[in-house]
Amino acid sequence: MNGPHDLGGQHGLGLVAPERDEPIFHAEWEKRALGITLSCGAFGAWTIDESRHARENLPPATYLSASYYEVWTRALERLLERHGFVSEAERATGRMQEKGAEPKRVLTAEMVPAVLARGGPCDRPLDAPAAFSVGERVRTRNFNPETHTRLPRYARAKRGTIEAVQGTYVFPDDNAHGKGENPQWVYTVVFDALEIWGEGADPSLTVSIDAWESYLERA
Repeated sequence: MNGPHDLGGQHGLGLVAPERDEPIFHAEWEKRALGITLSCGAFGAWTIDESRHARENLPPATYLSASYYEVWTRALERLLERHGFVSEAERATGRMQEKGAEPKRVLTAEMVPAVLARGGPCDRPLDAPAAFSVGERVRTRNFNPETHTRLPRYARAKRGTIEAVQGTYVFPDDNAHGKGENPQWVYTVVFDALEIWGEGADPSLTVSIDAWESYLERA
């Protein structure tokens, strides 16, 4: 979807200013926000793609005025309510009022190191051969779905070149909405800056993205 998270090429938002010697967390509550989000994700009720879509669905004013971990916690509230773990009234009062949904699994403290080390691999086997090869010219599709997608606005309807064939991975556009993993080939596509940004762009620069196969067509 074209939400407040997709800011590539947008003006008026100020410079990106990396913080020197930036700490991992800026406040104690951020540690708890990360821990709670990971623990609730371990319930097995939603996928990482659904959680991303929950974040990008926050109202633009809310999203853009919130800090990084505040976006996480606001989206988590939506997910917990959507999947029946809390009710709207419980979320408003902060107190349990009735028994909610049962998690498929619970992440205990002793499990954390191994779970974090394992991560969440999203590569999946696929029998179909890759439709594109390195060096081939392609064009990205021009679409504006209200649902989740990993193709950014600035890279739609653009011509580029396949730089690498990365393998086959879960298709997030479907996985975010309970339609299954439906793996696809993923390609690194490189674009000239002029193709992306147009007149006035630095011609010496390139931009590359990882694109699922259904985002692409032959140029």
